[in-house]
Amino acid sequence: MSGATALLVIDVQMGMFDGRRISPVPGGELLLERIGRLIARARSAKVPVIYVQHCGDHGHPLEPGTPGWKIHHAIAPGPGDMVVQKATPDSFHETDLQDKLEALGVKKLVVAGLQTEYCIDTTCRRAFSLGYDVTLAGDGHGTWSTKLLNADQIISHHNSVLGNWFVTLRSADEIEFAGG
Repeated sequence: MSGATALLVIDVQMGMFDGRRISPVPGGELLLERIGRLIARARSAKVPVIYVQHCGDHGHPLEPGTPGWKIHHAIAPGPGDMVVQKATPDSFHETDLQDKLEALGVKKLVVAGLQTEYCIDTTCRRAFSLGYDVTLAGDGHGTWSTKLLNADQIISHHNSVLGNWFVTLRSADEIEFAGG
């Protein structure tokens, strides 16, 4: 399985979309559709799909056991999919993600999900540093506007920075999976 690929779907949880605790992620429905198509293509090619689920502190929109913590029902894990839980923006830090990837012989990662400037950025950089060949779905991650930049500017900036060094940037619909 040398050179196997896995799809990482990061923090696509109900609390990011339902508007109960925070405003829904901008363009959330389209983002879910794109990620859903990535997942379908990965499963069809028998490529592992690994969900990364953020575990926030008490009162956080992604607090374990709350409705917001659940992986979004539109892209929910299926039989054979894996879930890794994390407490920091780095999907590898104090998790078993690296062990799971090594056990699968994974050398290439496709990354999509939330939140662009935190978990997507940090996980892509860490994966690169660990020697993975990383492809980022440039239109398959999202965030919220800040006082300084709107969401589209943040996404564009991170695509540019990550794409210049750490990842291969592709649109979600351009990403094809070879058998796992």
